[in-house]
Amino acid sequence: MAVARTGENRSLYTKLFLGIVLCTVVTLTLTSTILLVFFNRIALGQVYRSDLATLTQTSREVVGMTDSAQSLSFQIYRNLNVSKLMFYSDPNIYDVVAAMAELQNYLLSMTYIESIYVYNPKSEYMYISANQGQNGMIETNQMLDKEILQLLSHYKDYKPFTPIPRTLLVDAESGKQEAVYSYLCYDAIGAPKVVNSAVIVNIKAQWINKDIGNHADGSVGKSFIIDNRGRLLSGDEPVPGTSREDSLPILQRIVADSDSGYFVDKVNGEKSLISYTEPDPLEWRYVRSTPYALVTREVQGIQRTTIGIAAIILAAGLLLSWYLSRRLYVPIDRMANRMKMLEVEKRNSLYTIRQDFLRNLMLGREAINPKTLRERLAAFGIGFDFNQEYRLVLLKIDRFKQFAESRESDLRVYKYAILNIGSELASQAYPIETIDLEGDSALLLLGCPFSPEQADEIYLQSLLAQIQKAVEEHLRIGVTIAYSEPDNQVLHLHAVFKKVKEASQYRMLKGHRSIIRAQDVLVAPTKDYAYPEEREKKLIEAMMSGKLEEARVQYEQIVGEASRYPIVVLQSVISHLILKLVSIMRIMQRNHSFEFDHSPEWAMPAMERFETLEEVNDFFHGVMGEIQEKLVEKRSMRHEDLIKRINELIARHYSNPNLSLNWVAEELDMSPSYVGRIYKQIAFKAIVDAINTVRMERSLELLQQTHYSVAEIAERTGFTNSSYFYRMFKKHYGLTPTDYRKNAGDEDGGTDGEAL
Repeated sequence: MAVARTGENRSLYTKLFLGIVLCTVVTLTLTSTILLVFFNRIALGQVYRSDLATLTQTSREVVGMTDSAQSLSFQIYRNLNVSKLMFYSDPNIYDVVAAMAELQNYLLSMTYIESIYVYNPKSEYMYISANQGQNGMIETNQMLDKEILQLLSHYKDYKPFTPIPRTLLVDAESGKQEAVYSYLCYDAIGAPKVVNSAVIVNIKAQWINKDIGNHADGSVGKSFIIDNRGRLLSGDEPVPGTSREDSLPILQRIVADSDSGYFVDKVNGEKSLISYTEPDPLEWRYVRSTPYALVTREVQGIQRTTIGIAAIILAAGLLLSWYLSRRLYVPIDRMANRMKMLEVEKRNSLYTIRQDFLRNLMLGREAINPKTLRERLAAFGIGFDFNQEYRLVLLKIDRFKQFAESRESDLRVYKYAILNIGSELASQAYPIETIDLEGDSALLLLGCPFSPEQADEIYLQSLLAQIQKAVEEHLRIGVTIAYSEPDNQVLHLHAVFKKVKEASQYRMLKGHRSIIRAQDVLVAPTKDYAYPEEREKKLIEAMMSGKLEEARVQYEQIVGEASRYPIVVLQSVISHLILKLVSIMRIMQRNHSFEFDHSPEWAMPAMERFETLEEVNDFFHGVMGEIQEKLVEKRSMRHEDLIKRINELIARHYSNPNLSLNWVAEELDMSPSYVGRIYKQIAFKAIVDAINTVRMERSLELLQQTHYSVAEIAERTGFTNSSYFYRMFKKHYGLTPTDYRKNAGDEDGGTDGEAL
């Protein structure tokens, strides 16, 4: 008791200590997490504002460059020399030279311009002024830049003076390319499908992308441009407009937002902070991707510092928690122990009293007064109403003897578990109360069903089958269930219990794990039972003589007939047959020195040992088989001893006039027919012949060695009739006893004379 109380004290102390520690740890963890999240948001906000400022500045520069390209295009359109190229189908050479010089001046004055195209659809030439690649009057079918013609053919697909990212082939031999942003300035008045004239200004992509790339501070990160058509333009790669399928979800998320902002996502498998601007006048958006670890680098330092401080606080908190818990748990533990003891005592006492009361009600030991019964049930906390319809369901543990031997210490726990399973399943349809009946039985009291469907007999049997299955699955125990018909009188309770208990005994016929309805088995017999003594006699004779098949037939007929009567008749018959079987085994032990595995000392068990008729049959067949085996063994191993014993009996008792086959069999306590058959099989003659042979040999000796008369010799050798002796002697030796003695005397005289 002291050890248990010490364990409970330690448990309470542990709970108190762990509770305080857990509160401390949770508080520190929660505080640290909130701080880290807050710091991360601050860091992300700072980086976002920095990125937004840089990207916004880049946007302004791109818009400014677009304005410059637009102004330049207008100037070229207003230039008289250049306008001749745009509107004359065949300008003279002087106009062409002057115009090309003007274009070259524009090109030299603005270093960020890669090339300028002047297009006249009426001319077969494209007029080009470029820093590299084709220059001058180039036939349209000879141009390396085939894409510009496609752009002019589909000019409506592009917003005027919006940069168009392209790649120019500047050297056909080397395949050198140049990334540019093209600005279209065209005249399409009166011509809805084609342009009348156009000026194309190609600005080097590196001038627009010069600020799209790494941060100004040299930190790692990438910037991108999303144009007005939703395409991704790389700032780090020389060729803009590269398709990035893996970035499509990020692009869609950015395009869906009409304002600037930021979020955290993975870029090329790396967690990154993605900042973006709102659309500028060109409807372009600028995006910056920065590794998340770089953004939160300073926060990580704060995190390490916070963890260190938290560890110190936690250590101090643990020491303080230990001290406080030691001080606080003493009075609390005393009260808890006292309350727990009182609760356990009350619960155990109440449960025991409840079980005893209900058990006594079932067994008829408790006087039933309907007026006071309800009060007593309420006092014990039993809410079952016996005045409404109720049923009794009896559960019997199968193979209980083996089960109890293997789990004796846990038997009560297993029975409690069986009752708990039955209560859990049945309580869904019925008010229920459980009773431990001790031994192998437990009882369920089922009240009035909750709904009409649950009152159906099929539903009840299905529920009982579920209980059997659940007990088998969870406890590895088989149970047989017997249940009564519904009743609504509390005064009938004991009678109903007796019926369901008697019905459960029909497990003998139904077998293990059966569900027995009391009304189906408790049927009065049509006639009185008469024990078949003649069959029993035949059974015993067959067993004694080793006729196993005949013995089995007689046994099965006796048991089969008894099984058609109430179960008590069958149990009585089986008990009687067991007694007879034991008696036979003891006789065989005494006469033949048999040693049986089914020893008679324990072969007469109580009927509780056999739960089913199958077990009884196995027992009887096993014993009968062993008897037959012993008899066969006796025949095969001891026949010579039997012949020797018979010969010894004949040699000792040849003078007994009663000496015969029946006398020998009686002395050996065996069947005369068996003794006669075995002797003849081994000695190749009948016992009566053996008796006569011994008597004749002895009579011959008496005739030779004595002076007894023939009548005396006949009497001394067991013959009651002298004439019969004469006939037997003459049959064996060919002459009468008198003649034999006379001849024997003559031979002796002649010999003596000669000797003399």
